[in-house]
Amino acid sequence: MHDRFHTFCDAGTFGALLLTTSALAATPVSTKPHTGAKPAAIKTSAPKKQATAAPIAGILDGSNGETVNVHGHHAADGTAAKYMNKIVYLGPLGNRDTLDTPYSVMGVPHDVVVNQQIRNLNDMAQYLPSVQLEVRGDPNTSRPQSRGFEADVISNSRLDGLNVVATTPYAAEWVDNLQVLNGLAGAMYGPENPAGVFEYTLKRPTDRRTERLSVGVDSIGTPTVNGDISGRVGRNGWFGYRLNMLHANGTAYTQGSMVRREMVSGDFDIHLDDKTVIEIDASHYTFDQRGTAPGFGILATGVGGDKLPEAPDLSKRLAPEWSGYNMETNTFLAKIKHQINKDWSFTLGGLYQDAARQSFGVADTLCDGSKTCGGLTGSDGWFSSKATATTTANDFRVGSNMAYFNGRVHTGPLQHDLVIGTNGYMMGNYNPTGAVTSAQNLGVYNLSGASPSSGTQPYYHGRYKSSSVTSQSFIVGDTMRINKHWSVMGTLAWSWINQESALNSKSPLRKTFDTSAAFSPTASVMYKPTDNQTIYFTYGRSVEAGPVTPNSASYTNTNMALPIAHSEEYEVGYKLRYKTMQFNVAGFRMTSPYAMYVAAKNPDAGCAAMTNCQTYQYGGTQRNYGVEAQISGEVLPNLSVLAGMTWLDAELVHAASSSLNNKEIVGAAPLQANMLLDYRLPASMGSFASGWAFNANVHYMGNRAANVTNTLHTGSYTTLDLGTRYAFHVAQFPWVVRFGVSNATNERYWASVYTGAPSGTSGAASSLYAGLPRVYHFTFSAEF
Repeated sequence: MHDRFHTFCDAGTFGALLLTTSALAATPVSTKPHTGAKPAAIKTSAPKKQATAAPIAGILDGSNGETVNVHGHHAADGTAAKYMNKIVYLGPLGNRDTLDTPYSVMGVPHDVVVNQQIRNLNDMAQYLPSVQLEVRGDPNTSRPQSRGFEADVISNSRLDGLNVVATTPYAAEWVDNLQVLNGLAGAMYGPENPAGVFEYTLKRPTDRRTERLSVGVDSIGTPTVNGDISGRVGRNGWFGYRLNMLHANGTAYTQGSMVRREMVSGDFDIHLDDKTVIEIDASHYTFDQRGTAPGFGILATGVGGDKLPEAPDLSKRLAPEWSGYNMETNTFLAKIKHQINKDWSFTLGGLYQDAARQSFGVADTLCDGSKTCGGLTGSDGWFSSKATATTTANDFRVGSNMAYFNGRVHTGPLQHDLVIGTNGYMMGNYNPTGAVTSAQNLGVYNLSGASPSSGTQPYYHGRYKSSSVTSQSFIVGDTMRINKHWSVMGTLAWSWINQESALNSKSPLRKTFDTSAAFSPTASVMYKPTDNQTIYFTYGRSVEAGPVTPNSASYTNTNMALPIAHSEEYEVGYKLRYKTMQFNVAGFRMTSPYAMYVAAKNPDAGCAAMTNCQTYQYGGTQRNYGVEAQISGEVLPNLSVLAGMTWLDAELVHAASSSLNNKEIVGAAPLQANMLLDYRLPASMGSFASGWAFNANVHYMGNRAANVTNTLHTGSYTTLDLGTRYAFHVAQFPWVVRFGVSNATNERYWASVYTGAPSGTSGAASSLYAGLPRVYHFTFSAEF
């Protein structure tokens, strides 16, 4: 009855909004933009040619790949399969044509999100060959990594250019697309890990009125309803609106599990005049899950032997029905953009986000087959299960900002695109004060047998501020065009970082790290032999805040941050755009300090009393070589492709411990590839047949190291996704039916492996998460 009420309420609310916007749309509205409007004033949903009059910072023209909705005979959303992005967003540098960008930037465009029926942002990762996920409880709450480097909780992830929390769920229905800048970007975005920039673009109001209703079902029973309403009202369409609602509630991918997703968001554009626009965005997203697969820890002693057990089949439940979590993410964002004249503009923006979670899962550990585990001897392929009330961070509160001033000047024959600005963020972490429920041993189980079903849901109590970090950067840059063939780009950043943390709930925050004017430079040379080709070389250095040692009596420097780290990169690349196809390839060498636990030298009396006296320090360098390539667009008539591969050699060099020197980095795949094909039947086959389209996606992941000594590896795997859609018209309105199956062969594989916290450490233990089983998706979408 509860589920029926939610469904009825959502459907009724969508209907009311539909009637309201239809009434508003009845008001005469000019479909023409403001006279003399610049890109800063009105952002349409159709891709535009990149403006050449001025580099407008923060304006994402062309990022929204949706078809402009004209009430007549037009294509349904996504069915054109536009898989190539010509324009990329580079924060303070504004929008750039990909051929004028000396970085490797790969994207998942809007049409891929729609046609592949993607439900959460992390599902986009598999389409980018240099990106992996470190699953933190569920694929919806993963920490991303690029080129074998782990991203930070906040500094590497951005929403419309503003920092957001990476490890909280987001609905894919909320955003338009994803683009990832692989490599160092500290000179543009301030201190961050060398994992690049994950930039998510919000859906914006469309120029023409749109009412879209999508209903569907995922897995073995998760009904989903999504309403998306957009348009403009007022004289010359001065007020743009986009209202987006989502409700999904049902059984996840295994019997006895549950998943619930609920979202409401509003995005508004207010055009004060033809040169000034204010953007306001707000969203609320709730994600609850029960009974889904847990992660598996690897003991320091290993699992016995030299290989991991086969990954479990997650269609069989491996956790109690009460285990899981509740997550709630509230995001508020505002920007003002103003075009001063044809050469100068500015953008101001701010964001506040509160990402809260309640975690009451289980912690499972793979048994060492050579030792006794829960009374079993030779227990290879078994695991012990334990339920504890976790007291790690359960609330992240973030405030981020941007302010950019862009312009174009000429010095003789040279053209300069200039930027001066600042960006940064403040984040506070909050932890529970303590556990209410005592730890519970749930028993020992086989990966292919019965699952834990006993125990009770653990609870904790209280809340205190456990840490805070403030980061702000001052940025200047110049892109100097020498002639039509040669350009030079340089960006410099000076950053201020302050970190504070508390030892426990009874101690106050104390400063663990503070630095001023930390310097990050980047310089590039671009050569264009023809208008559709670019060869570039980029060198960059970037600062990143040092990780903080966990609270533990085993470490001599507990709760202290390491000194600021410096990453370095050399990259050379080539880009080609031919008709409706785009190709890019890049080779790179990147290095970054690697933190690890090292036995204390000359221990004092206090250290000697410790059970395991160690010092947390930089004990080596992560050195990554690699080559990555991607092809996107329409390679043949009616055949779209988004494909790529990355070869990576990621090693720990100059290690403090000789046993770890020249070892593979845990979780970094030596080879990763993905190929998505989308074929539409040609119009020559008739109006009925030409509505059909078929897609297939093949994803390959190479054999990854599962521990720092490289005695364990995950093995490689290949998954296959298949799908089809049929588009048709009812009373001249476009409707489309989509059906797909992920992991069609029901491959069993370890999807994620990483070392323990803090990030980048060479702790003895690692965490493993299995990949999802075969999952079905069905969606029916109608536009009115």
